[in-house]
Amino acid sequence: MAQVVAVCISEKKGERKTPVPEVQVRESHGIAGDAHAGDWHRQISLLAEESIDKMRALGLDVTSGDFAENITTRGIELVTLPVGSHLQVGETLLEVTQIGKECHTRCAIYYQAGDCVMPKEGIFAKVLAGGTIRPVDEVRLLN
Repeated sequence: MAQVVAVCISEKKGERKTPVPEVQVRESHGIAGDAHAGDWHRQISLLAEESIDKMRALGLDVTSGDFAENITTRGIELVTLPVGSHLQVGETLLEVTQIGKECHTRCAIYYQAGDCVMPKEGIFAKVLAGGTIRPVDEVRLLN
């Protein structure tokens, strides 16, 4: 079973996110209190713990939120999902809108490791149905 490992938010763009016990997700908006929420196609970001493990294997002391992802998952290959896929995450319904992203500036992780997983392996989604997401919630691919 694929599941949520952590949920994270930040008040400002361009900074690491902080793990929290749960997040409230609003339809067509994103996570309440998160800097990336709004009326656009990248309302929520997801990154697999397996991707974070790649950075740990390079000797970095990193954890959930360090790559500015909102949701850290385990047990689902996020990067292989096609745009348009629907994910049920806890009570919410998300639609994958983008795989990876262009990094306009090199982050601290890149300078420490010479690489960063978020641009290649992170995914982005918009919220079709809101609700609460907590660590250990199930992640299900619906299509």
